[in-house]
Amino acid sequence: MSDVPALLRLRGRVARALGRLPERVQRALAFGRPIRVDDQTLDPTLQLFLRLRPAKDCPLTHGPVADARARHRHEVLSVRRAPTPVGDVRDLVVDGATGPLRARHYAPPDAAGASTLLVWYHGGGFALGDLDTLDEPCRLLCAHARQHVLSVDYRLAPEHPFPAAPDDALAAFRWAQRHAREFGVAPERVAVGGDSAGGNLATVVARDAAHDRPPLAQLLVYPTVDRTRVHRSTTLFDGFFLSREDCDAFARWYYEDAGISAAEPRVSPLVAPSHAGLAPALVVTAGFDVLRDEAEEYARLLFDAGTPVHWYREPSLVHGFLQVTDASRACREASLRLVQQWADCVQRASSQRASS
Repeated sequence: MSDVPALLRLRGRVARALGRLPERVQRALAFGRPIRVDDQTLDPTLQLFLRLRPAKDCPLTHGPVADARARHRHEVLSVRRAPTPVGDVRDLVVDGATGPLRARHYAPPDAAGASTLLVWYHGGGFALGDLDTLDEPCRLLCAHARQHVLSVDYRLAPEHPFPAAPDDALAAFRWAQRHAREFGVAPERVAVGGDSAGGNLATVVARDAAHDRPPLAQLLVYPTVDRTRVHRSTTLFDGFFLSREDCDAFARWYYEDAGISAAEPRVSPLVAPSHAGLAPALVVTAGFDVLRDEAEEYARLLFDAGTPVHWYREPSLVHGFLQVTDASRACREASLRLVQQWADCVQRASSQRASS
């Protein structure tokens, strides 16, 4: 966190302190009644954070992309505390589609007893984010689900527009399968997962690999899966830490400026011709999220097509809740629930594969 400006480090400490206050005090500091939308009530800590968020941070994507990346990184890292301990963490290099990619391997404390490797793709609209911004969620998955986690730093737009990210994601997944035994894991026990844009990449990998050494399972946390139309949640929750303006900027940087249609299935997996025969999935959404409805519709399409899927919503939370677990009790509790649900999903997927 040494690259985070001192003022932002101070803001982070203040945010963590505010997150520990009683709910009635948080409500008073937020200068308002509880925020209720669509029969959901926003978590009081997040309501306070939303009230106190500086206007210059909204939207996240304003200005040059380099500034947006730095702003996103600093905002995430400023609220971090001591990282969740795991057995071992090491940076390494994996194969991308056109060259090497940075990656980070997390080994659980009892690495010898871990039989699954989760390949993780970070969020950030295909343009922001890095190995550090999703470090703590990877640690939680590793420590509490007792799995190896391989976080992949794929190429980012706009310097590397579509299809660089999904091509890198698939190449990294294949690398993980080839090298799985080096982690003590069988190649058929490599899974994929990600949040937001990373969730999109996990769906694409699961689809691209469906008929040739598919992943064991897929973990999709508030994934973006449909850029072809405006969903109801897109309007309802505009500005709850993720805005429509941000989504539009990400779309320009990722595929529009490259002349790619939003109806391309690797951009919008929801409009793919079939959702059958894919790896078992866990889909987790947030109630106050512009991406909520498209992700839940995608889960229903998986279910209707016969793909094993379990999905649920955290109704009081916002997009990006995985990244504020050190500042919000509700976000940390939700993240730990997610980890347990993922461990259960992997267990079910293992049983189904063994019986097939």
